Order: sequence, then C-alpha cells, then structure tokens
Amino acid sequence: MLKPRVVVCLDVKDGRVVKGTNFRALRDVGDPVDLARRYEAEGADEIVFLDISASEEGRGTFLDVVRRTAETLFVPLTVGGGVRSVDDMGRLLRAGADKISVNSAAVRDPGLLTAGAERFGSQCVVVSVDARREDNGGAAIGSPPRWRAWTHGGKQPTPLDAVDWAAEAVRLGAGEVLLTSMDRDGVRTGYDLELTRAVAGRVSVPVVASGGAGEAAHLRDAFRAGAQAALVAGILHDGLTTVGRLKAALAGWGLPVRHTPPDGAPNEENER
Repeated sequence: MLKPRVVVCLDVKDGRVVKGTNFRALRDVGDPVDLARRYEAEGADEIVFLDISASEEGRGTFLDVVRRTAETLFVPLTVGGGVRSVDDMGRLLRAGADKISVNSAAVRDPGLLTAGAERFGSQCVVVSVDARREDNGGAAIGSPPRWRAWTHGGKQPTPLDAVDWAAEAVRLGAGEVLLTSMDRDGVRTGYDLELTRAVAGRVSVPVVASGGAGEAAHLRDAFRAGAQAALVAGILHDGLTTVGRLKAALAGWGLPVRHTPPDGAPNEENER
C-alpha cells in the first residue's frame, strides 16, 4: 500500500511564486527555486510547479525556471501550465520534470493524454481538473452535487462534468488526477471531501486533493476520503505551519506518512 503523500504546490506567474483565493487576488510569495529547496528540506514528498498564466496567455512554461527548480530537488517534480503537445511534454521532462500536468490542452484534445502515455508512460501524465460546484437550485431535493470543469487557469468554464471528465481522462491514459476545488482554493476551510470521494470512487489511479488546506486535520480528512496525496500551499507560504509539523500530526493520527529527513537529505523511502 502506498503511503499518503504531502505535496507542496508552487503556482508561478512571471517567474515568481504567487498565491491567491479562488484563483484570484494573487500576491507574490517568493522565488520558486528557493521555495522548492526549502519545502523539500522540510519533508515535502513532491513538488508541483504550475505556470498558472501560461495557458491563458498562450505561451509555453518557462523551461529555465523548471530546469533550475529541478536541479535543486531529489523528490519528484510535477510541472504544468501551457502544455499543448507531446513535444511540450518531452521538453519539460528533459528539463528535469518527473511528471507533466495538463488541463486546458487535454480538454481541447483528449488524445493528448493517450499520446503522452504511449510515448512516456502513464506515470508521467497527470490530468489537472479544476472543478467548481454547480448551483443545484433547479435539481430535486437530495440530488447529488455536481461540479463543472474549468480551464485556462480557472478563467473558462467547459461543458464537462468534472467527475466524468476525470474518469474519462484516466481511461485515455492519465496516471494521476490533480483535483482542485476552485471553491475552496485559498480559503483554508478544508478540501471539498464530496468532490474528492466522487472522483476517487471513479478512478483507479492516485488522486491528489487540492484547494482548501488550512490545518493538518484537513489533510487527514482528504486521505480518509480517498485521496492518495494532499496538496498544500498557502499555509506554508505564510509560515503558519511546516511540512514536518503536518506530517507529525498525521502520524499521530495513525496515518503512515513517509519519513521526513531531519536535514532535508535525499531519502530512498521518499522515492518509492
């Protein structure tokens, strides 16, 4: 059984790490290379690097920033933003990424997931699903919630049901689902557990819960809802806690978190 992972996200815009609320009101929080090095030393199991304006602006991810970030890390690095083709995936992998996250381009051309999995292996292909809860005002009382998938950094709605799209993306070749609740992003009230359960119940690959982490109990709840990994950002950027403290709390609840090296040294267990 795979141990649950604590994943740190670096949202990057114009070469700087930013953080906002509900995908808006972005503020600068630091240099991506420095922060990646710091969070790995604290015990992060993985780093996710997302160029959040690349798709909206129609350009590729900054390869030099990816390369400099990858050179500092021993833990896996996932990179996304502006990926439009299998060749883009290849360039990012050659720059040092371990996995490639795709959202907008996969919605536009779902065959990209299959092509990427066939060339690089499904373990390298992550489908990023940005989901916003729909108003069920016209639905029958007691009907299950629904979520719509959005693209272009949360700027454009799609006609796709987010849960159905996640399942289809996995069928097409994605080896992991990065599932972000747009409603919970940055608000620190906890992950959308209904959304997490809905997607985890439909796919056979790891689900990374994202959006809403405010304390260690929120990560615990996401793991219990079926996520294999929990993504954290703002509470670390603001110095409210550390990866080590989060893992200590999770271990106290009996969750088999991965060992955190005291000095940030590479750790064979974290590579499995």
